[in-house]
Amino acid sequence: MASPELDSIDRAILDALQKDARLPNKDLAARLGVAPSTALERVRSLRRRGVITGFRAEVDSTALGRPLHALLALKVRPHTSQIVEPLRAFVLSLPDTITFFHIAGPDDFLAHVAVPDAEYLHRLILEQFLVRPEIVHLQTTLIFRTESQPIRRP
Repeated sequence: MASPELDSIDRAILDALQKDARLPNKDLAARLGVAPSTALERVRSLRRRGVITGFRAEVDSTALGRPLHALLALKVRPHTSQIVEPLRAFVLSLPDTITFFHIAGPDDFLAHVAVPDAEYLHRLILEQFLVRPEIVHLQTTLIFRTESQPIRRP
């Protein structure tokens, strides 16, 4: 799929909304130096073209009692569509899962989980993941800090 053409106003809208998706349209317009109707139509156009796919609230997992984050690197065998779909459905059904990635490289999947503590993580791995016969290897990486930035077009 070809990338949609984005001008400087489109890029400024994306930058502003990635920093604060709740930014009122009139404030967005003022920040961009355009009329509110222009800002509104530009945001609508970015949504129609699939550049903006949604607006989300970021939630502090610590406030929900899940301060410990980890990446679980999974290797499965056989790596077939009959295995992949049930595994995907299983991992995404777990309330601890934040994101699930199907990846290339020595591992097949990465599951980002948020849990209450190390003991819970240990039980999750032993009792939920390693009992599945298709998972032949699992490596756990604890996440100490997460930092992100808006996606910018070069």
